[in-house]
Amino acid sequence: MSEEIKKSVIYSAMQPSGVPSLGNYLGALKNWKNLQQDYDCIFAIANMHAITVRQNPTELRKKTRDLITLFIAIGISPENNILYVQSDVKAHAELAWILNCYTYMGELSRMTQFKDKSAKHADNINAGLFTYPVLMAADILLYQADLVPVGEDQRQHLEITRDIAERFNNLYGDVFKIPEGFIPKTGARIMGLQDPTKKMSKSDTDNDNNVIHILDDINLIANKIKRAVTDSDNEVRLSPDKPGISNLLNIYGAVTGKTAEEAQNEFKGTGYGEFKKCVADAVVAEIKPIQDRFKELSADKAYIDSVIKDGAEKAAYIANKTLRKAQKKVGFPV
Repeated sequence: MSEEIKKSVIYSAMQPSGVPSLGNYLGALKNWKNLQQDYDCIFAIANMHAITVRQNPTELRKKTRDLITLFIAIGISPENNILYVQSDVKAHAELAWILNCYTYMGELSRMTQFKDKSAKHADNINAGLFTYPVLMAADILLYQADLVPVGEDQRQHLEITRDIAERFNNLYGDVFKIPEGFIPKTGARIMGLQDPTKKMSKSDTDNDNNVIHILDDINLIANKIKRAVTDSDNEVRLSPDKPGISNLLNIYGAVTGKTAEEAQNEFKGTGYGEFKKCVADAVVAEIKPIQDRFKELSADKAYIDSVIKDGAEKAAYIANKTLRKAQKKVGFPV
């Protein structure tokens, strides 16, 4: 009997800092669902990262639970993957401290996300915000991940993770697997509906019409799309000088499985009103089954409790093996 081929391990995490946007879904979560067929996937709710910005404790607990429920509603299987809450696995904090001692201040000070978040939260520039990439490195390295899905804004974090792991390995031997970046074959970059020059963000609180949240009321989702900014020439085509229309074509293509070019050809000669209605209908058709499943799962408290408990146990089993190896190398009693 031939030996079963071992699948590569993919690790990814999402913060429970708000309800995921359509951009999060089409750019990441939909891909996570597809990845589970070919990879051993580990998906985390990164609630330890979330507290670098002040959170309401009750809301954070609810958002954490809602996010793991939403993962399942989207089609990410807790039976075939590891889904867990970061703070349930103490090895994250323990390895992060060890890795802090192998990370240089200069490396951390060059991180663009630290600069960006410091500007947004000038009254709360805390040490956790500064050492955030070290915790992220611990997240990835604990699970000996082969691959980490990365967008443009996360490349720096993966690079510093690789640098820290290589530095540690050069001193102590092959403790950590050096992860590679993974760019899925499909995955749309979805921009804001009112400001299509900037990426749609779940944490955008300045203009609610700019972002579609996965759990928004279905009618509200359709209306947000119908109110999306366009331009005056009423021609549906992809063009750098038509960012609003190009974004809607990308959204339509991503939810229907078509390329943006195919979508453009489909709407040749169509006016903006009819085009926006078709985009809205396609998005609603994609999102409504997820919302229905989310409501059904949310009502089954015992099931979600069991998923969270089982996920923590599975994750801790893997993470603790790596942690003990690192602790032994640095001279801690194990």
